[in-house]
Amino acid sequence: MTASDTHHAIDAVWRIESARLVAGLTRIVRDVGIAEELAQDALVAALEQWPESGVPDKPGAWLMATAKHRAIDLIRRNETYARKLALLGQELETERQEPPLPDEGAIEDDLLRLVFTACHPVLSTEGRVALTLRLLGGLKTDEIARAFLVPEPTVAQRIVRAKRTLAKAEVPFEVPEGDQLAERLPAVLEVVYLIFNEGYSATAGDDLMRPALCEEALRLGRILAGLMPKEPEVHGLVGLMEIQASRSAARTGPSGEPVLLLDQDRSRWDRLLIHRGLAALERAEQLGGAFGPYALQAAIAACHARARTAQETDWERIAALYAVLARRVPSPVVELNRAVAVGMAHGPAAGLELADALAAEPLLKGYHLLPSVRGDFLARLGRHEEARAEFERAAALTRNERERALLLERAAASGRRTG
Repeated sequence: MTASDTHHAIDAVWRIESARLVAGLTRIVRDVGIAEELAQDALVAALEQWPESGVPDKPGAWLMATAKHRAIDLIRRNETYARKLALLGQELETERQEPPLPDEGAIEDDLLRLVFTACHPVLSTEGRVALTLRLLGGLKTDEIARAFLVPEPTVAQRIVRAKRTLAKAEVPFEVPEGDQLAERLPAVLEVVYLIFNEGYSATAGDDLMRPALCEEALRLGRILAGLMPKEPEVHGLVGLMEIQASRSAARTGPSGEPVLLLDQDRSRWDRLLIHRGLAALERAEQLGGAFGPYALQAAIAACHARARTAQETDWERIAALYAVLARRVPSPVVELNRAVAVGMAHGPAAGLELADALAAEPLLKGYHLLPSVRGDFLARLGRHEEARAEFERAAALTRNERERALLLERAAASGRRTG
């Protein structure tokens, strides 16, 4: 194996093992920042040694053993960890010569603890997202920065600030139980879905989608479903992401231009992802989670997935599901989506009436999809001059270049039909 091959192997091992490594080390040193530094030290050691010695048979165990050795040295050097050394030193020393095979159950427990630590509500949303991608996704700072189109120093600062905040708040490395679990789980799911959405519909930049973020969110969601198999909303979220991701190939044209849902070539939808998504939704419903917000959104996505053509879409059911979702999680964005479904089920005038009622919503001020939806209803009603103005307004509000081009094209089409 060449040095280049070894480096590729190390990259692959790191993506697979880094989250488990950081999780296990955090349990030992009780500080996620120090744990990540120790993991990085082990990675550096692998980069130095494996090109000559070869990739070990159990690379994950090698990395963990190396990191634990670094932990012993760190504890010895730092007087503030003297008490921890007394408690942990003997245990770690016995693993120096021949580290035991890792306990899979303990690893999974540590991973779940790391998920809840990285998504702790004491952190800002931006900090949770960055730390989750860093610790659980194994992404480098520059990769996260590119994914979100922000400067690398900004991402680095968010990660550093998040680690300091966790340490200062003395956040316990544990999985909450009982009522606390119910309170904390939505924050975890929100982070995963935020990552997915940024990949599925990029808020800014030249590309409509960033597939790497979608894939990372799906991977995190599947891991979470494996760690928490009895939580219906976890399966609801996975089902939602799987079904939405199934449309990825059909969402853009040959030049990267957006293709609206009703215009997509459904033969390009990924049937395997749809099958997996429907299975996850069924699991959520079996666990009694049919009316959780993510399961409801997955049920809406399933209506599209089951329709062989756009004309066969059950818009009345979609409108009804959005009505339930609006009661479950009141939101003007949900109401706007309900307006779209009502407009498809009962005609553009009915949809426009609901959309117009949202015009004064503060949360929708500057939200480009409100004028976009209104423009679509107005165009279908033959009010083309008004539609043109709404599409132009929407184009001015969006920060995504692909969406802006599509909206300006629709505005021009409406202008041609005026008079």
